[in-house]
Amino acid sequence: MPKIRSTTVLGMLDIKRKIAVIGSDGQVTLGDTVMKHKARKIRRIGERILIGFAGSTADALTLFEKFEAKVSEFPSNLTRAVIELAKEWRMDKALRRLEAFMAILDPEHAFVVSGSGDIIEPDDGIAVIGSGGPYALAAARALKAHSKLAVKDIVKTSLKIAGEIGIYTNTEVHLEEAKG
Repeated sequence: MPKIRSTTVLGMLDIKRKIAVIGSDGQVTLGDTVMKHKARKIRRIGERILIGFAGSTADALTLFEKFEAKVSEFPSNLTRAVIELAKEWRMDKALRRLEAFMAILDPEHAFVVSGSGDIIEPDDGIAVIGSGGPYALAAARALKAHSKLAVKDIVKTSLKIAGEIGIYTNTEVHLEEAKG
């Protein structure tokens, strides 16, 4: 069975303005065939928390539900909710088999979380996951350093650049924004 490849997710913070933006492309690829152009790979919890997924859709949605429960348990502490999710994901026998990555942002934090227990809080507030992530990250860093674009425009432009380069990414961009 050909491997399903699908995703470029880019999240970025503007700490000064207390804004988080997350975006994704829309392409789902099965082997060398594009199966879908407008997939939704990002979600939100309430007004402040943004989440993007890479990997198996069923696994990602399971993790989203688990994370929602952690946010309910620790409503004013995103960092704690992320840590508790990663611990449960890593230690639970069933969850441990889930194959997905998550980018989790609010207007003050950005995290990349994996099933191997990794929790990465990028130094520059730019979180990426998926096969087109490196392209989007390079574009976002360049635009952040050499333009005066708003974060939302940087995310959108970076994803479009990644979509023009990566074969498992398209230029159908979906965005969500949260303000602090």
